[in-house]
Amino acid sequence: MELTQYLPLLMFVFLFIGIMSGYPVAFVLGGVSIVFGFVGYSLEIFRLNDLNLIANRTFGVMTNVPLIAVPLFAFMGNIMEKSGLAGELLEAMGQLFQKAKGGLFFSVLVVGMVLAASTGIIGATVVSMGVIALPTMLKHNYNKEMSCGIIAASGTLGQIIPPSIVLILLGSIMQVDVGSLFTGAVIPGLLLVGLYALYIFIRTCFNSELAPAIENKDSSKFSILTFLKLSLPPGLLVVIVLGSIVGGMATPTEAAACGAFGGIVITMIKRKFTIQVLMEALKSTSTLTSMVFLILICAQFFGIVFRGLEGDELIINSIKEVDLTASSVVIIVMILMFFLGFFLDFIEICFIVIPIVYPIFLHYEIDLLWLSILMAVNLQTSFLTPPFGFALFYLKGVAPEEIETKHIYKGVLPFIGLQVIAILLLYFIPELTTWLPGIVYSE
Repeated sequence: MELTQYLPLLMFVFLFIGIMSGYPVAFVLGGVSIVFGFVGYSLEIFRLNDLNLIANRTFGVMTNVPLIAVPLFAFMGNIMEKSGLAGELLEAMGQLFQKAKGGLFFSVLVVGMVLAASTGIIGATVVSMGVIALPTMLKHNYNKEMSCGIIAASGTLGQIIPPSIVLILLGSIMQVDVGSLFTGAVIPGLLLVGLYALYIFIRTCFNSELAPAIENKDSSKFSILTFLKLSLPPGLLVVIVLGSIVGGMATPTEAAACGAFGGIVITMIKRKFTIQVLMEALKSTSTLTSMVFLILICAQFFGIVFRGLEGDELIINSIKEVDLTASSVVIIVMILMFFLGFFLDFIEICFIVIPIVYPIFLHYEIDLLWLSILMAVNLQTSFLTPPFGFALFYLKGVAPEEIETKHIYKGVLPFIGLQVIAILLLYFIPELTTWLPGIVYSE
């Protein structure tokens, strides 16, 4: 009887082993589910009829209207990335800030924020800034570690600043309105930007050798005009997408469709719209969408088998036995997600961990809007935490030869610390996430 009781825990052990082996996550989820489903059936604790739910769950996933925003926002980001927006913005910002201490650091931070709000494609943002900004920083004797850290951290802002794919996925899993999540994520996103900017300011003030001032022959007036010209299209796109959601004029899915169309228009205005660019954007979007939905469907399969083996009851009963409070549950889950981020991608954590603990949140009547934003900021760290942070891989792949892996790892550590500070602030001051949605959606 003891063996059957711990079958759900063994599922996670074999799942973790499979993922760490490098096998595709979706197939690991499906394979582990099949194996343990038949093991449970042979021990007469799992009914094969429960597997009939997979068809209904799959149909439900594919017809989930909010999830349609995933490919639409992904396409918007990809088509904008193909227009070369990142490179031009970085050049303009470099001219605008280069006379100030840490000017290029602030340039990268601002561009990262703009790209997060207009594209949200983490890989494209980190790669673009790594290719363009990092060599320039090294040329002007900027500190290697801090240069790598600010590029990687700024590139991941798309995880929390709307429109964010992770917020859409969390909204679907946690049964929270995506529009409310987008609105609630505005202040936390700006909070992270503010923490990064404060860190840069303090470090460069006390140690000017980290980021020497750069002499510039170009006039600042030209740089400002150039920046305004380049930032207007993405700024207008952000206003259309987020403004229509916050203003109640469109659902996130409808706004995503407008954003995708707006991305095409901007690419045309920049005279970079070609069939090849369109096909590349569609290919990248299809790859991302297929990965997300395949993992989501297989995660549904995993959840059915896990619950069929009474895994959810095992977790809830264990929590009741140790008499945990709601605050303790939130802290434990957040710590678990943080450490899983060292090994797993945010999509994997979303679809594997959160559905399992979701009933516990309902049991304790925890504010799901606040908790979803808290999780989103936590999941952002999965892109930065060694050894499997994807932003680190993206940056290392395009960094000059003089940049070693240790430079990147050391560079991101302070920004991981800043993200932890942001999580603590959001935990102890829930109004940072609930105040704006309360104003916008109050009647």
